[in-house]
Amino acid sequence: MEYIKNKLLIYGRMIKFPHTIFALPFALSAVVMAWENHSSSTWDFIWILLAMVGARSAAMGFNRIVDADIDLKNKRTTIREIPSGLLSKKESLLFVAVSSLAFIFSAAMLSRLCLWLSFPVLFFLLFYSYTKRFTKYCHLYLGFAICLAPVGAWVAITGTLSWSIIFLSLALLTYIAGFDILYSCQDIDFDQKEGLFSLPAKIGPQKALRISSMLHGGTFIFLLAMYASFGMHPVFLIFLGGIGLLLIVEHQLVKPDNLTHINMAFFHINSVISILLFIGVLTQGFLK
Repeated sequence: MEYIKNKLLIYGRMIKFPHTIFALPFALSAVVMAWENHSSSTWDFIWILLAMVGARSAAMGFNRIVDADIDLKNKRTTIREIPSGLLSKKESLLFVAVSSLAFIFSAAMLSRLCLWLSFPVLFFLLFYSYTKRFTKYCHLYLGFAICLAPVGAWVAITGTLSWSIIFLSLALLTYIAGFDILYSCQDIDFDQKEGLFSLPAKIGPQKALRISSMLHGGTFIFLLAMYASFGMHPVFLIFLGGIGLLLIVEHQLVKPDNLTHINMAFFHINSVISILLFIGVLTQGFLK
């Protein structure tokens, strides 16, 4: 029993399970918005939650497998579970397979449409692991792959699409891409040496951080568009103001010549932003 517990903890560290909090609140926000005009069951919520966890676990596990040899060369990532020998590639592949099946099964339990859509979504998520090998816009691709979550949650509840939820997905796309650019700044020298693609490595940290700021400006604008499109309660603007302020703080912490606060910006501030969004959506839903 102790062995199983330890293995689960190692798998959780491999996929950085706590980082699920970055995108999950966006998907749950889509669920809350869908519930305002569409009836749904508790089981729908559970299956959406399991689908999110399964998809992200599969994507992160696959990324660790594909990048294992690269991680072994990078001082910052040699302690990761596969390079350090805590997990084998075979064990990790099994984990990815189980997580993928959990995602597909959860989608199937939601609807036949969700089942069929789960296959291309899984492909987009897994393919991200190769993008850093051929395009400096890998950050945008990551944002695109993850921004499918709110759309998927909305489709699962409503069976339709709408511009309102697309604004939320675009906010997630720019949000993820923006802070992924920030995070990749710490590997500029290594990426250049290994011939890997990232905006900081290809155009320099100053220009890359400027693009990151523009993307996060887009995040704020898309959330504002979502507010108007859904006709949300004005109280949401208070939370949106807090999100805007935190995005500004995030970019004040990370400078081209000072990257010491990247982890604080990436892990802590982004977590608060995501949670703040969900609380804002939840609160305005109660007040409408």
